[in-house]
Amino acid sequence: MYICEDSDGNAFISFERTNEAELSENPLLTHCLAVVKINGDYLLGWNKWRERYEIFGGCIESGETARDCIVRECGEELGLCGIEPVYPGAMEFLMKPDYFSPNERTEYGGLYGITLHDMSVSDIYGQIKDKEEIVRLAMYSQVKGIEPIAEIDEKLLEYYA
Repeated sequence: MYICEDSDGNAFISFERTNEAELSENPLLTHCLAVVKINGDYLLGWNKWRERYEIFGGCIESGETARDCIVRECGEELGLCGIEPVYPGAMEFLMKPDYFSPNERTEYGGLYGITLHDMSVSDIYGQIKDKEEIVRLAMYSQVKGIEPIAEIDEKLLEYYA
């Protein structure tokens, strides 16, 4: 039984409140994601390649811990510096073949939460240096039910409520 499945056939299998240091040692750890909250709402980014709103994050690079990865990704995708992400736990996914791998596979990811105060979408968008992947930002309440949102990412919002 899955927590949820997306339109690409990927499945969100489980969420576990694990130790962050143990997560970084997991050989199946491939990525980290961040749920960003501003004034009780969630910030999403439009991924121009997948053509939908998503939360933020990316793949772990060689030598990085999970925390290193999410701090770097939030700097790249949101222009945020000096953040202190909260680590709620680890996610397990069953991933279908895609541009990362031609095989179906199990992956683990670290989920982090970031709360920003007194910032607007335009303030954050103005800080982004690399707008190659994320081409616009919106608050969840503005796009829910109107524009496409990655199904698994939408479910992940619940884990940093």
